[in-house]
Amino acid sequence: MIRLATVHITWVKVEKPTFDLVGVVLGSLELSAMLAALALFLGLGFALLLIRRHRGRGAPTAPLVGLGLESPPQPR
Repeated sequence: MIRLATVHITWVKVEKPTFDLVGVVLGSLELSAMLAALALFLGLGFALLLIRRHRGRGAPTAPLVGLGLESPPQPR
């Protein structure tokens, strides 16, 4: 006769998981604050780089172009 393997089931009682809303909110605020600070520093660095590059060129070679709102010169 073929003997079948007996199966033993062991039950372990585990506490029901709880949702930590405060932890989720504080974690998301911390992450958003870090990303905002990173964006601020990157923006400041990029702005300083553009300012230094613009000041290093000296006088602009092309005339500044406006909207053309000035009246044309009047003939005399």
